[in-house]
Amino acid sequence: MASIRTTRSLRILMAASEVAPFAKTGGLGDVLGALPAALQALGASVHVVLPAYRTIDWAAAGAESDGVLQVWTGGTRRETPLRSARNADVPVSFVVADEFFDRDHLYGGPTGDYPDNAERFAFFARAIVALAAHLEPPPDVIHCHDWQTALVPVFASAGGPLPGTPRTVLTVHNLGYQGLFPAGVWPLLGLDWSYFTPRNLEFYGLVNFLKGGLVHADALTTVSRRYAEEILEPEQGHGLEGVLRERSDVLAGILNGVDYVEWNPALDQRLVATYSASDLTGKARCKTALQEEFGLRIAAHTPLLGMVSRLADQKGFDILMAALPELLRLDLQLVILGSGDARYESALAAEGRRAPDRLAVRIAFDEGAAHRIEAGADAFLMPSRYEPCGLNQMYSLRYGTVPIVRATGGLDDTISEFDPITGRGNGFKFGPYAPDALLGGVRRMLDVYHRPAAWRRVVGNGMTCDFSWRGPAARYLELYRRLVRPSEVSA
Repeated sequence: MASIRTTRSLRILMAASEVAPFAKTGGLGDVLGALPAALQALGASVHVVLPAYRTIDWAAAGAESDGVLQVWTGGTRRETPLRSARNADVPVSFVVADEFFDRDHLYGGPTGDYPDNAERFAFFARAIVALAAHLEPPPDVIHCHDWQTALVPVFASAGGPLPGTPRTVLTVHNLGYQGLFPAGVWPLLGLDWSYFTPRNLEFYGLVNFLKGGLVHADALTTVSRRYAEEILEPEQGHGLEGVLRERSDVLAGILNGVDYVEWNPALDQRLVATYSASDLTGKARCKTALQEEFGLRIAAHTPLLGMVSRLADQKGFDILMAALPELLRLDLQLVILGSGDARYESALAAEGRRAPDRLAVRIAFDEGAAHRIEAGADAFLMPSRYEPCGLNQMYSLRYGTVPIVRATGGLDDTISEFDPITGRGNGFKFGPYAPDALLGGVRRMLDVYHRPAAWRRVVGNGMTCDFSWRGPAARYLELYRRLVRPSEVSA
């Protein structure tokens, strides 16, 4: 890694549509809950901004009113209130716009996405730019995440230089979600029609928010090295592989980290018993408790597999359903927690009723149950079609729960096949996206499970892996310095 000569602290404005613990639907919220504090621990000065959603617990956040922003949108100026709080000593601003964010959900309800999402997040992007101009001193870098903030680099480019001329970074957490809208939303964005071209935001007749950010940001990142390579090809480029190839010189893959305070079996108060790599007694108690909680037969020596996932094709549920009859004929139990595609919800619930001694399914998002599955399961299954980073496999390693993953994206970067002969490796992975390949990975896990010395070795290998945020935060800091003060960075 390059050496970094420190002068004054770099000032980073971190912008996202969700930040744990305030608002979270998935891994994006986890990342934004941890990365800013990790950057600040390395000497950066970080400020976070997100919408003021109705779902935020303002009392728990300790939020206070914090003046107003002058936000230009649609050719008019709007006075937009701010609230402020702190998260692990990082200042956080909340953009208050009740007509956009005072709703029961972040992006949409049971019937689908909110129909005005283009206007909602175009406004939020304008507010981010306004906040960057409002902060004193101004940020050196505006770091944006996913399509909901991808218009920020576009607005910064179209509207002329901001105070301090901050550079822009866009991180793509999942290229499958791009912010695609009909061309009729264009007047809501306040951009000249010259930006609605194939070289800018136009995408097969639609407006593509993410494409705008990919074209205009000063630097692009994804959330693993492998995924940064995969999105340059049609299979995982989702139609944007050409744009990404043109900008590959500013594209980097930086693996997400894990918050080892939140995800640590020695500290986790959601568990019936805590444990560590040196004493796994508590893990055995967690397994029994998990079997009890999900109505499975108490069987200390029967391998218990866990899954915590969105129920969707991307997560491999098509090949899982095809493999499930054979999987449930093996000597194992399977616990699945998640929600998503209605066809998978109903199919899995039906399979659970047919094999209650083998399969337990809970259709829900339950943070506490997610921790208990990580602790109580022997192995964790992630058969994803594609996985930009994945966090659960890294949580599993720390919890002594051996991952079985498909070799894609961050799963491939973090999991190495265990070799019983050399004792090296921290899990099991398969390459082809096929039911037989999935079953092969599970069978290899079962073979090692029934060899106690080898199983202890693979569990121990995983528990000593370090996927903390310090390494990724250092790489981001290096990227920022290359953008802002390249003369201060030496190879």
